[in-house]
Amino acid sequence: MFERRPPNNILYVDLNSCFATIEQQSRPMLRGRPVAITNRLVQNSCIIAASYEAKARGIKVGMRSREASAICPELIYAETEPDKFIFVHEKLKRIMSDYSASVVMKSIDEGVIDLNYAPAHIYARNRFELGREIKQRLRDEIGCYMRCNVGIASNRFLAKLAGELHKPDGLDEITTENQREIFSTLKLTDLPGINVRMEARLNAVGIFTPLQFLDADEDTLVRLVCKSIDGHKWYRRLRGIEVDSAASDIKTVGRQFVLDGRNLSRAETEARFVHLAEDVGYRLRSKNLYARGIYVWTFDFNGGHNHCQLICKEAFNSDHDIARLTRQLYAKLPCPVRIIGITLYKLQPTADAQLCLEQNKKDHIDAICAAEDKINLRFGARKIHCADSLGTDQIKCKIPFGSTRYLDHSIN
Repeated sequence: MFERRPPNNILYVDLNSCFATIEQQSRPMLRGRPVAITNRLVQNSCIIAASYEAKARGIKVGMRSREASAICPELIYAETEPDKFIFVHEKLKRIMSDYSASVVMKSIDEGVIDLNYAPAHIYARNRFELGREIKQRLRDEIGCYMRCNVGIASNRFLAKLAGELHKPDGLDEITTENQREIFSTLKLTDLPGINVRMEARLNAVGIFTPLQFLDADEDTLVRLVCKSIDGHKWYRRLRGIEVDSAASDIKTVGRQFVLDGRNLSRAETEARFVHLAEDVGYRLRSKNLYARGIYVWTFDFNGGHNHCQLICKEAFNSDHDIARLTRQLYAKLPCPVRIIGITLYKLQPTADAQLCLEQNKKDHIDAICAAEDKINLRFGARKIHCADSLGTDQIKCKIPFGSTRYLDHSIN
């Protein structure tokens, strides 16, 4: 017999047009005007966020600035300022943590409150009342221009969907009583996690709407659609049972950068690679991880992809080792290039137990890295860094949409 649907104890909080709204909050002259956020104010940059005023004029995330300006000549561009975003992220997390001991930030601008771990006086309150209070606290404690959507349901999937029903500034709940009515107004791709490929797999077995998806039997989802245990998860997810609470392990640590719009020399490109090596090294150490694999890649000006990789016998996580291996691999790749990147993989939580002949040297390098990290955390990014990465301060750290795993140890 299938387990009963749990009560609606999940609140999903999602800031509206996070990066653009934060910019409008901090700069009142931008309020009510179309704003686009880019990682760099360079020619034909890519838009990573847009205000609601910009979206109303046809501006979409992923557009190039040349196309966007043709659609909306009055569009205002602003460069990302990570300190602002991290400040709001921390304030939002603090507000949410007042309601439960279990708060998970799914990205920099959205998070989950699990009221199953809330104090009794919070748990007893009406869920809509809690949602309205969170919205008001966001305006009171961060800024009057800040808005968010709050979704309420019995699991994360349905709560996220509820939070997307009426943007901006919505407050909605999905229950057993209204779920079918809500599903009848949506497309398959409106459901979180359903992309065009998954839609095609559902269509192949005669499922064209969310209601048909909800009514599909478990065996069909397992054997014909997902062909894996994911079919069981979708069957339960659609019925309000929680299957998405487990945290996933970090599989890779990486960083990429689009170079300036000119042909840099090999030495100039190598300096930027060293900068990326320092970034991924810090990220690796902030999670107390070591790597054994390193993958160095580039894209040239014709779109060609070149790469080289290496798996080491000994695990590493120092800037010295990552930069040395990066140089070694980059020397095998052609130049000039337009985009560069480093990915570390085969991660492990400890260094190799076996001592090497140069153990004293390795210990010395590890101690230097620990001291550098401590100084940079206290006084700001790149107060201490490798001399080989001098002149590369145009490489600014991006704020990720889909992960907050490095925000507790900010390098910005």
